[in-house]
Amino acid sequence: MAHVRARTKHPHHDAPDTSAQFRRLSGMPEGPRKKALRQEVVRAWMPMAERLARQYRNRGEALEDLEQVAHLGLVKAVRRYDAARGNAFESYAVPTIVGELKRHFRDHMWGVHVPRRVQELRNRVRSAGLSLAVTADDRFPPTAAIAEAAGLTEDEVRTGLGAWESYATLSLDADLTGAEDGYSLVDTFGSTEPGFDQAVDREAVRPHLSGLPEREREILYLRFFCDMTQSSIAERFGISQMHVSRLISHTCARVCERVEADQATAARRAAAAHPTG
Repeated sequence: MAHVRARTKHPHHDAPDTSAQFRRLSGMPEGPRKKALRQEVVRAWMPMAERLARQYRNRGEALEDLEQVAHLGLVKAVRRYDAARGNAFESYAVPTIVGELKRHFRDHMWGVHVPRRVQELRNRVRSAGLSLAVTADDRFPPTAAIAEAAGLTEDEVRTGLGAWESYATLSLDADLTGAEDGYSLVDTFGSTEPGFDQAVDREAVRPHLSGLPEREREILYLRFFCDMTQSSIAERFGISQMHVSRLISHTCARVCERVEADQATAARRAAAAHPTG
């Protein structure tokens, strides 16, 4: 009895036969006719490019945008394909189009930029973790199990898990789950504490204040810590109010200059300790 072999569907069943057009392209000089023939070939292969784009839908990017990226990869493949090598066009076009799609996700879809190696670890960890979970209700597998399934070290798995949430970021205006209406993530942030800057400034001027002459220290203390008026201070020291004003102004300017000099020195030391060149 004769056996009939089942005919399997070609993985690229929507691949048109454009071998004749590619042979003509290989012998044509650059110009309008060659450009028009390339466009004809691109249009013929667009259904396959769009099918490849649909494989990446539901990943946070609009299908129309993915199709545009796939079309760009197709155009590149048509321009670069060399029919003289003897390989079928689809064997060159498919990796080119898929590579363009993956590059789009890698370069444009991550909310927080991470190195390519970390992106790859994240994807391998995600695939291994989902394959180990039998149902959606299963707990995420332990690190050791993921490492074994993905062929990674546990440190690499932890790195991939660290990048898990970097793909998509949460808007600060997003409502918090379980919170009252209108209460968003930004509402949980603390405000700037002015006392921190005051503490830093106080410590910066402390050594320079202690080095001032006694009368100048006392005048500054009475003015800024005891909140005495300049006229009261002048009366206490037996000098004019104008003299008190000049002393306060000159003393504060001198202290500020010394603080700025200290900051400049610290910056130079830091630059010398960590040279960029």
